This record gives sequence, C-alpha cells and structure tokens, in this order.
Amino acid sequence: MGFEISKSNALMVEGLNARALRQDLISSNIANIDTPFYKSRDVDFETALIEKTKEIYGAGETGNATLEMAQTDMSHLSGDKSFDASKATIYLRDGHTARNDGNTVDLDVETSELGKNAMMFNALTSALQKNGAIFKSVIEYSSKL
Repeated sequence: MGFEISKSNALMVEGLNARALRQDLISSNIANIDTPFYKSRDVDFETALIEKTKEIYGAGETGNATLEMAQTDMSHLSGDKSFDASKATIYLRDGHTARNDGNTVDLDVETSELGKNAMMFNALTSALQKNGAIFKSVIEYSSKL
C-alpha cells in the first residue's frame, strides 16, 4: 500500500493515465492514416476524471456529488439530470470528411491534438512535481524545528 500525499495527487495521476490513453488513440489514428474505412477515434477522458473525482472526494451523504441548481421561480428550468458522466467513452470523431477510401483520419487534426495532449501531459507532470516539492519542503522544515 502506497503513501498518498494528497487527494489531488491521486487525481493528477489519473489525469496522466487518461492523457496516456489519449496519446495511444491519437497514435493509432496516425498509424492507420492509409487504412481504408478506418474511422478516427478519441476518448472523452473528462468523464473518467469526473468519476475518479467522485471516488476520491466522496459522493456526499446522499451518494450524489452533484450541486443542485437553485430554482427561485417555478417557471425556471430545473436542469438536465439525464446525463451520466460515470464512464469515459471512446468515440468516433464526427465532422471529418471521409476520403474516397472511407478513412476519416486528418493528419493536421491528429498532430494538433497530439500537441495539445502533450502540453496537458507536461502540465500535469509539472503540477505533480510541484505538489511533491511542497510536501517535501514541509517535511524538511518540520525536521529542523
């Protein structure tokens, strides 16, 4: 059993895992750029992080981690409760024109997404390092007292 620095640390690790999955999917899309009828895929990892956040921080007494919308007038909408963000999903990207062979991979889109994903991965890595450095400095300072 490992030592948990903080709840946010576990969430950042899950974020890194999700970014690694996205990297694999984008790489797979690029690798299949010449495969007839291949449809480019992506992952909606934000929903996976929502699920992990509920798990880490708890779902509250009611088992529901949602914030209820205030309804100050009976004519106000009550909000959409049908969306279930409990699972990450891999989906086919829409909006990309298929070539004559039915392939929907666009190299420009994939390289752009690859760059964005790498930037987010690096940001999470940096945040994890800084989070660890804060706790390390607290431990070092407290040993001097």
